[in-house]
Amino acid sequence: MMITDSRIDNGTAFDWGKTSADYARYRDIYPEEFYRRITDRNLCVTGQSVLDLGTGTGVLPRNMVRFGAKWTGTDISPEQIEQAKILSEEAGVRIEYRTVSAEDLDFPENSFDVITACQCFWYFDHDKVMPVLARILKDGGRLVILYMAWLPYEDPIAGKSEEIVLKYSPGWTGAGETRHPIWIPEAAYDDFTLEDHEEYDLMVPFTRDTWHGRMRACRGVGASLSAEQLAAWEKEHRQMLEETVPEHFEVLHYAALAVLKKK
Repeated sequence: MMITDSRIDNGTAFDWGKTSADYARYRDIYPEEFYRRITDRNLCVTGQSVLDLGTGTGVLPRNMVRFGAKWTGTDISPEQIEQAKILSEEAGVRIEYRTVSAEDLDFPENSFDVITACQCFWYFDHDKVMPVLARILKDGGRLVILYMAWLPYEDPIAGKSEEIVLKYSPGWTGAGETRHPIWIPEAAYDDFTLEDHEEYDLMVPFTRDTWHGRMRACRGVGASLSAEQLAAWEKEHRQMLEETVPEHFEVLHYAALAVLKKK
């Protein structure tokens, strides 16, 4: 499904379905601390019903179902949802998945204790989505917005990889990340209050192959480049890795979370 959004990549069309295989293989990279920062706040744990928006291949619910919550995952991409179902079945975990946009959620009122949105919140039409989320959350329920990104100005490997992506996808707005709190749209404050936020650093391990796959799965590469552009990017990025980095390395990231409580 091709998506065009003037707020993202200067309106360049992208399709997450094109990256589903890479997402399934290379995007399950959050360190244990990422999940513990959530459960330490008594969120997504036993006795709670959780909805994961923009679930992709189900990374968040698949890794957090062990903490006891009942999970449902939704995503606009049928290819991503298909991969999520396959991976969850292989892992032996029970998670319900639905192909639906966040704007079109039709769950009954008061369905969930917690709603999570990991690496996806900025894609939504917030004027439409926030009242929907408030409706399907229980009284006092929480919306947990999550994010993790490499730091290209501090990590040389991330910086070199970004340079190559921008060569082929100059309008990509995913480049140039720095540490900052998660942005909360004004529309959220009609139904929610900001209860908590945190930003912290993480070192994430990779091999040349897994970092290459993780970069290929990003919006500016696998989701948007033509076959010819992708082949050229593949060659140049692999050559850079082979010439400049060891087989095993870590990349500096920062993670952020924001907890909003339903009024």
